[in-house]
Amino acid sequence: MDALTIALVGNPNCGKTALFNQLTGARQKVANYAGVTVERKEGFFNAPSGRKVQVLDLPGTYSLEAMGPDEIITRDICLGRRPGETMPDLIVCVADATNLRLHLRFVLEVKRLGRPMILALNMMDAAKKRGIRIDTAKLEAGLGVKVIETIAVKAEGTAALVAHLDANVAPHVPEVKETGDLHSDVRRILDASVVMPQRTSLIDDRLDGILLNPFLGIPILVAIMFVVFQAVFTWATPAMDFIEASMAWLGGVVTETLPDGLLKSFIADALIGGLGSVIVFLPQIIILFFFILILEESGYLPRAAFLLDKLMSKAGLTGRSFIPLLSSHACAIPGIMATRSIHDIRDRITTIMIAPLMTCSARIPVYTLLIAAFVPEQQVFGFISFRGLILFGMYIIGIVGGLSVSLVMSVFRRDKSEHPLIMELPSYRLPHARNLAIGLGERAMIFMRRITGIIFTVNTLLWVTTTFPGKPDGATGPAIDYSLAGMIGHAIAPIFAPIGFNWQICVALIPGLAAREVAVSALGTVYAVSGSDDAVASQLGSLISSQWSLATALSLMAWYVFAPQCLSTLAVIRRETNSWKMVGVTAGYLFALAYIFAFLTYQIVSRLS
Repeated sequence: MDALTIALVGNPNCGKTALFNQLTGARQKVANYAGVTVERKEGFFNAPSGRKVQVLDLPGTYSLEAMGPDEIITRDICLGRRPGETMPDLIVCVADATNLRLHLRFVLEVKRLGRPMILALNMMDAAKKRGIRIDTAKLEAGLGVKVIETIAVKAEGTAALVAHLDANVAPHVPEVKETGDLHSDVRRILDASVVMPQRTSLIDDRLDGILLNPFLGIPILVAIMFVVFQAVFTWATPAMDFIEASMAWLGGVVTETLPDGLLKSFIADALIGGLGSVIVFLPQIIILFFFILILEESGYLPRAAFLLDKLMSKAGLTGRSFIPLLSSHACAIPGIMATRSIHDIRDRITTIMIAPLMTCSARIPVYTLLIAAFVPEQQVFGFISFRGLILFGMYIIGIVGGLSVSLVMSVFRRDKSEHPLIMELPSYRLPHARNLAIGLGERAMIFMRRITGIIFTVNTLLWVTTTFPGKPDGATGPAIDYSLAGMIGHAIAPIFAPIGFNWQICVALIPGLAAREVAVSALGTVYAVSGSDDAVASQLGSLISSQWSLATALSLMAWYVFAPQCLSTLAVIRRETNSWKMVGVTAGYLFALAYIFAFLTYQIVSRLS
């Protein structure tokens, strides 16, 4: 029996991906389509007869009109126009049985392609619970397309679809009749085949009355985001500590086992140390996407975007940018990865470019060091830490800076057309454990592939600059001072003098490109301070408070608000945008802002003091 290739298409929230997961299970792979950042999901299953069925999960879209990359890819693959992609033998159009008024329009649009297709009428269990009666025979006659009932979240809910695909029946090409008015066709078909007691679910209406309430909606959203935010930081801590300790142990084994030399340095510093500094964020990424998937599958995420759309639009964004920007406070890497939920490419690029401005956890060691060294420990109003207020202020500066950059980008962008937030508010549903597990597995694998690719390359190059040409015989200074990074640091010192940076800071900035928090240990190396991370920070605090001016410390804090001192983030931007130009533009404007604000901070504070 010949193999069969099918393509799943449908509106967002129709249960298409759940159907894909139910059919293929773990036999799937996720990548990007060539030349774009749209996700490509492919899997397969073997039918009872042994027939192999290849399944493509095409991007969810409300229309096949070429507005964005999702629509273009879905349309071109269905028509066999996408280079390197095989035209599917059969299109399986998935529609939500509880919302046919919206979804049937897309079904008719797919029918007009003139390709073999069937309709998978999904969520039939939910439709029956709501009292919606669908005469599938009349619906099939009205559409001119084979209709098969499915329940994607249940194993037996796909049996009829699998049986049809296994029957080796020649795919049917529906007859296309151009009427010009799809909405009229939808109304006619619904009137003849569907009886709906009410347009919306009573439970949905009651929940929306609370969650979308003008007075309660935003506070509830803030509370939910607070839980997510706390979970990303606190729940991930044990796993992050374990990974960090494991990497330290592994590095110690390598240090003790291998003889001194370049191989030992490369494995311990570049391979284990470099990749370990990024792998440590995997628990945060898994927890973050766990909540994102729950909010998405439950139907709340589109409502959160709706609630914040008006506020975000004032900065040139839509409500969909909120979750990625919030995520970036933990780490910009998962935040940038989360922008895949933004369908408008213009808004997605803007969100990616401002995500590094959100105050991530890697900035905390630098801020803590400088605040502890220069800000006295005292209470405001008797119970609020003054140092805590300063740290909170750094978060606010990052948020204001990011939204300001977005506003400026919206003024100067070429495309001045309005892209309003148009989305369906799906019915509330309980998330399905199988879909959550598969989704988390996909995100973890995507992250690990990024680590083993470009991030490893970047860390290797950084290791080369901090290792060669090596410390000459008889030299008394720290080894980094004689490396290429040290030479670069000394060379750029005159450039950074106007912002108050001495040569020690300039040298520390080079290895600090691996990750922002590395700058603290790099400063410890330059100042010949040794010991644990806490000991280094403690000794450094006393040292820099006596050798640096307040203006220099505040200037360095201003630098770290804006500077892209994280090559891993830039590497992920490259992977997500598929553009080195975007990496250059992002790094360029961030370094420019960092220098400008550090210069203003240093000059103003110097004159005031």
